[in-house]
Amino acid sequence: MTQLNLTVNLEDLKDQLMNAELDSVLKSSLILILNQVMEQERDDHLNASWYERTEGRSDYRNGYYERDFLISIGKIKLKVPRTRSGKFSTSVFEKYQRIDQAFVLSMMEMVVNGVSSRNVTKIIEQLCGESVSKSLVSNITKNLDPVVNEWANRPLNVMYYKYLFVDAMYIKVREHQRVVSKAVYIAMGINDQNKREIIGLRVDHSESKASWTKFFDMLKSRGLQSPKMIISDAHEGLKKAIQGSFIGASWQRCTFHFKRNIYDSMPKKNSSDAKHLLLRIFDAATPEEARVLKNVFIETYESQKAYQKAISILDDGFEDAIQYMNEPYSYHQKLRTTNNLERLNSEIRRRERVIRIFPNTQSAFRLIGAVLMDHDKALDSGNRKYLY
Repeated sequence: MTQLNLTVNLEDLKDQLMNAELDSVLKSSLILILNQVMEQERDDHLNASWYERTEGRSDYRNGYYERDFLISIGKIKLKVPRTRSGKFSTSVFEKYQRIDQAFVLSMMEMVVNGVSSRNVTKIIEQLCGESVSKSLVSNITKNLDPVVNEWANRPLNVMYYKYLFVDAMYIKVREHQRVVSKAVYIAMGINDQNKREIIGLRVDHSESKASWTKFFDMLKSRGLQSPKMIISDAHEGLKKAIQGSFIGASWQRCTFHFKRNIYDSMPKKNSSDAKHLLLRIFDAATPEEARVLKNVFIETYESQKAYQKAISILDDGFEDAIQYMNEPYSYHQKLRTTNNLERLNSEIRRRERVIRIFPNTQSAFRLIGAVLMDHDKALDSGNRKYLY
């Protein structure tokens, strides 16, 4: 419970502070929260609250020491609890160090490369408390890049990933004095233990069959075996790359995007009954039941001109959109969409919005990789599974 409170409070405060002046009142609020979290961590470690006498006590309190903590909203001074044995260690510093270091580094590079706005420059001065030099950026990069690269290139042949989610999002990167759009390719797998892992990251040019094929080749070079099913949207280049790279794997078209395409082609008014029938199709337990409901939909609306396009879209993409129904029924809801990656993309976008334009591709890879590493650790931790 302590860790959950830390995540919610810290992330909410980051959002507020990155869009506000870093005044002492707001910093003080963050200090109070983090100090309270560390205090609770020590209580949990001791198995005893203040002045509580219990046979389960594992250690005793031994005051505090002060420590400076530099995170993406600035430098703060925290009171770190101690115990007599010295065995207690808080998770506050370790949990946010890598991701905030990447965030600060990417923003500093903007200043170094002369591409940041006046407002970003002010933030950097507040973050670091001094002018930024290229050597400082270089030193941080040397420490962070190997960690992100090792994670992004780790072997994948130690585990079989039976389901694979893939998606791409777009960012802006400065390249040869021009601002260009780059695609960020991300892959998430579900392994034999029914747990999720982020297994792929690549920053490349816009989506195409060739670019997606290079991404899949990279995954296979690290040992990825052909999965049982791949879930994605219906981008033509992606579809062709999947067919060529993973022969024998079924392709599940994201039903969220598919249904939205059908909805958009329906009449704006008086279509609630048709939408309800469409939902029933994808809530079916078996492919056979879904096909019966699909035929009912077509027979009901084929005489109405306003529904001709919707029927055509449904008919063309139907079989690709019900592949999840061949898997255990309890898996259906989690295998039929790419919502997993949509939430992950929004986490990346939250930080990318502050940076706006990355100074180079490596800076983008570094920050996004650090975000994904942090998110990957939180996925299905302990005995928790994604699929049951």
